Amino acid sequence: MPPVLEVRNITKRFPGVLANDQVSFTLEPGEIHAFLGENGAGKSTLMNILYGLYQPDEGEIIINGEQVALHSPLDAISRGLGMVHQHFMLIPTVTVAENVMLGKEITRGPLLDRATASKRIRDLSEQYGLAIPPDALVEDLPVGVQQRVEIVKALYRGADILILDEPTAVLTPQEAEDLFKVIFSLRDQGKAIIFISHKLKEVRRIADRITVLRRGRVVGSADPQTATEAQLATMMVGREVVLKVEKGQAHPGQVVLSVQYLTVIDDRGTLAVDQLSLEVFAGEVLGIAGVQGNGQSELVEAITGLRSAISGSVRLLGKEVTNTASRVLYEAGMGHIPEDRHRHGMVTSYSIADNMVLSTYYNDPFAKGWVLNSAAINTNAATLVEKFDVRTPSIETPAGKLSGGNQQKVVVAREFSRPLKLLIAAQPTRGIDVGSIEFIHKGIVRQRDEGTGVLLVSAELDEILALADRIAVMFKGKIIAMLPAVQATREGLGLLMAGVTNQQSVTPAPDDLDFAIAASPDAGANAPEPPQAPV
Repeated sequence: MPPVLEVRNITKRFPGVLANDQVSFTLEPGEIHAFLGENGAGKSTLMNILYGLYQPDEGEIIINGEQVALHSPLDAISRGLGMVHQHFMLIPTVTVAENVMLGKEITRGPLLDRATASKRIRDLSEQYGLAIPPDALVEDLPVGVQQRVEIVKALYRGADILILDEPTAVLTPQEAEDLFKVIFSLRDQGKAIIFISHKLKEVRRIADRITVLRRGRVVGSADPQTATEAQLATMMVGREVVLKVEKGQAHPGQVVLSVQYLTVIDDRGTLAVDQLSLEVFAGEVLGIAGVQGNGQSELVEAITGLRSAISGSVRLLGKEVTNTASRVLYEAGMGHIPEDRHRHGMVTSYSIADNMVLSTYYNDPFAKGWVLNSAAINTNAATLVEKFDVRTPSIETPAGKLSGGNQQKVVVAREFSRPLKLLIAAQPTRGIDVGSIEFIHKGIVRQRDEGTGVLLVSAELDEILALADRIAVMFKGKIIAMLPAVQATREGLGLLMAGVTNQQSVTPAPDDLDFAIAASPDAGANAPEPPQAPV
């Protein structure tokens, strides 16, 4: 049987960047073909070409034995190719059925035939184990269910080839497990799947074949049954990558952040943070684990001055800073790697150089009175781009033109380049590649070892287990458990994240983690006792 998709010598150039360089591969019926690569390796560009969003400068695309020209997503869809983007393309204020049928409406006379569309959606959901409610508003659905809506939308349009771009980047471990079951069901029923990811463990588990891209070129293929994570990482980055976080014992000092009985409401006016208390000490990493949507985002926003608390207090280095402006907090020594880098971490239309000084542009040497010192701003950017390995044609490139991992490096470089007393790191490695993860993890550990208190919020349990000295589990706006990291297991934390508190945690085996802990057996054992959170 011939391949359902064959790509021959695809090349794509942008000003100053060779995004894809003579890329070739095949996709077989009923196959999960995974693509690995650093951010900026050309994965998304290649997939956007296959989906008709970009046109190649050179090369051929052959679908079911026929050479095709894909000038738009409509061309791709008509050829049976669907794509689920990392950032979902859904309208939150309308129903699942209305989102799925948009552009391919079923009508009865002048009216939409929602009943027929809903039945078809239910049939697809049952066939592929997707379980989505056609009549629910998208904005009311968890992220994992929204992703299923995107998959159903592609199947509804007759897709036989599915491109899944970083599909687990915003999912909890439980949601990722559910997604894998769906993907296996799709494969078993003959669908061909291209799976884009940076997560080595999940690619080895789910893929039938792995292709690795580096700097726009195919550098090799691998059998997921025999290739090790270390081998795949080396292929991706071009050098040996340390897959475990090497950190010694923490030496906690004074309290740098004290949150007492904090209460915060979300954008809908519902309670998001409920009488929450915690402390972060200098020279330690306090990790907050929890399923997304349990108040972590609102907690971070309240601490960093991006959202007002309705009661309780936040103290930084002993000073009351509740509902204080972000600039005042930053000047007092707080750094912030935000969960949403586009909304809170950068101005995408600004140059890299300008983004590197967003929180310090008015200080010497970047300004003299009301006049910016462009030479100093550019020198600072050139230094940080080299130090933090930001892949960019120029420091004048708009930040929004960079890959996701390089955008994150810009944010991290800016925050790490100034003296910090407290670092708030919210989902610091979401959606980025193994090389960038290694770099950011080392930076966080370095900050801790230099005496900075770190509050780490992450949906990646392996990241929490690897970096944290103490772990707080957040559920429905409360801290329901606080324990030394060496006493935590992935399974135990997963149960706590689901609100199950009548279970015991045991020391994890390093091989069970994506990022094993290289620490002394008693690391964290001497950390100060945390305050008792009201639960």
